[in-house]
Amino acid sequence: MSANDRPTGPQPTAAYDSAFLKACRREPVPHTPVWFMRQAGRSLPEYRKVREGIPMLESCMRPELVTEITLQPVRRHNVDAAIFFSDIVVPLKAIGIDLDIKPGVGPVVENPVRTRADLARLRDLTPDDVPYITEAIRLLTAELGETPLIGFAGAPFTLASYLVEGGPSRTYENAKAIMYGDPQLWADLLDRLAEITAAFLKVQIEAGASAIQLFDSWVGALAPADYRRSVMPASSKVFEAVRPYGVPRIHFGVGTGELLGLMGEAGADVVGVDWRVPLDEAARRVGPGKALQGNLDPTVLFASTEAVEAKTREVLDSAAGLEGHVFNLGHGVMPSTDPDALTRLVEHVHTRTAR
Repeated sequence: MSANDRPTGPQPTAAYDSAFLKACRREPVPHTPVWFMRQAGRSLPEYRKVREGIPMLESCMRPELVTEITLQPVRRHNVDAAIFFSDIVVPLKAIGIDLDIKPGVGPVVENPVRTRADLARLRDLTPDDVPYITEAIRLLTAELGETPLIGFAGAPFTLASYLVEGGPSRTYENAKAIMYGDPQLWADLLDRLAEITAAFLKVQIEAGASAIQLFDSWVGALAPADYRRSVMPASSKVFEAVRPYGVPRIHFGVGTGELLGLMGEAGADVVGVDWRVPLDEAARRVGPGKALQGNLDPTVLFASTEAVEAKTREVLDSAAGLEGHVFNLGHGVMPSTDPDALTRLVEHVHTRTAR
């Protein structure tokens, strides 16, 4: 490692030798590590109880509540990593964007960003904007001990799609209209969002997060050429900004089978794969030098225990030759999932892959 590559962030913690971080670094592991996207919340009755009457964004700004929710799946499921409880729009709210998360809808932006004048509303994010993030991670790392904490953020394209559309979209017509019709405005928008995202991730790493994941949930709506030209530079900027910290960087999107190679090129250490592409084929597309994460279909958990175990074995068999593998679902835990099914799944993966 050269002087330029030497980590500048916190020194390795008790979690450094965990199975999860070893798998991310493509090192030998005692068992295949498991964690689930959206494990903190959603399906857990204890989550619904502590969140009762508290709006989503407010719950993300209460350090003690964030700590409790983040720890719940670690206690219940014995997962190998905790995922920080937050939301991808938190940094946008923190810099003053008028938005809310509406139940049953998702993030809704009061005044969409669609002109060059609107870019002025996207100011820099500083640690002072998100003191509750620093405090929550401080509390969490004290509780987690050897269990690593994954910090996360929304990728520039996905954040841009919410900002431009004003909320969730199936077609992204407004975002794509800017991307195709005013490519310079689009590039400037994604560059600003890359700076905000990188700053948000740096706050989490400096507070004690052991790894980060960049969620580009909606980037599967793009063709490979559009991704390379109009999105990849911004994603790469985020990954490069946090590279000196030396923590594993995970890149995840949905419907990204045709983009896996490009997502690997963007700069992550681990590429998340949804359930549509077998992991051995995903490894071929991504190329060497990357660990993979995934990729059980979340709906499989609604089937019998025998069916879940059979499909899990398919995933593990497909991952047998990988340089590094973190077991996960191909997307987030669905709200009506039986929590016991998740607990059994973790135990099955651990037992089957014990070295």
